Amino acid sequence: MLVLGVESTAHSFGVSVVSDSPPYILSDSRRVYTPREGGILPREVAAFFSRVAGEVVREALESAGVRIGDVDAIAVALGPGMGPQLRVGATVARALASYYSKPLVPVNHAVAHVEIARFLTGLRDPIVLYVAGGNTAVVSYSEGRYRVFGETLDMPLGNLLDTFAREVGIAPPYVVGGMHAVDRCAEGGDFIEGLPYIVKGQDSSFSGLLTAALRMVRSGVRLADVCYTLREIAYSSVVEVLERGLAHTGRREVLLTGGVAASKILNDKIEAMARVHGAVYKPIPARYAGDNGVMIAVTGMAAYKWGYTIEVSRAFIRQRWRIDQVDVPWYYEFP
Repeated sequence: MLVLGVESTAHSFGVSVVSDSPPYILSDSRRVYTPREGGILPREVAAFFSRVAGEVVREALESAGVRIGDVDAIAVALGPGMGPQLRVGATVARALASYYSKPLVPVNHAVAHVEIARFLTGLRDPIVLYVAGGNTAVVSYSEGRYRVFGETLDMPLGNLLDTFAREVGIAPPYVVGGMHAVDRCAEGGDFIEGLPYIVKGQDSSFSGLLTAALRMVRSGVRLADVCYTLREIAYSSVVEVLERGLAHTGRREVLLTGGVAASKILNDKIEAMARVHGAVYKPIPARYAGDNGVMIAVTGMAAYKWGYTIEVSRAFIRQRWRIDQVDVPWYYEFP
């Protein structure tokens, strides 16, 4: 079985073809939008996606050595994400499914981040920390769905890092050589007092940390020290929430996924925490931490095998489609 997946929820337009037999991942094509300055403007990213969509689809098929007629189903991320970008991916997937008479499989972007991590690490029943530019949550499977055991009360961790880096002039680009601009800035920094550490029950909060950190920089505090302290507080707070989730659920496996999962520092912290509790931790390869078409195709294949499809005319985007609103009946049979 072959499934083509389309990802377009934020700044990456990705297309992949996967198989249900080795080597599984047949292609992984993507284009990433990087603003020249400032943050991401959805309409500009959507225009970029529209320009590159055709070549990315063609590249994915050619790299896989297949034709669109060989594909059994088309999977597409319908949310959560930014509306203009989601609409481009949905339009491309709907067009392919309609013109070539292929089943269309709706995929939740957040679920896909968890599923690609389970698929690549082989962890079957983990507690998961999902950290990205648009999402921060601790989730674990229970009674047919991923349940949220803690999440951000305001801005996601990835958004905190990107916004701070942009405001103090060390980005974009936000990631260079596999390191986030804040991680790079933090090298040689020391921990300083004065920034808030906010964990409320099982939830974290980052807006106050951002405001206080920017105020420090503008008052003349050494940037490397602020970067280091910001990073340590932010990472430690999500690891604390993850640790509480691990204790609450009794899971023996720990998983990290999402764009921020590429951070070696965060991986080291979670590995140390898991070791203390005798839990197994395996990092996801950095290439698949961020948004990509492979995770949509892999999740789409699992869903398709369980009969999950949607009529092209009803394949609407859902910008606020939560991970705990999605049935995951394939959980114990995957990976």
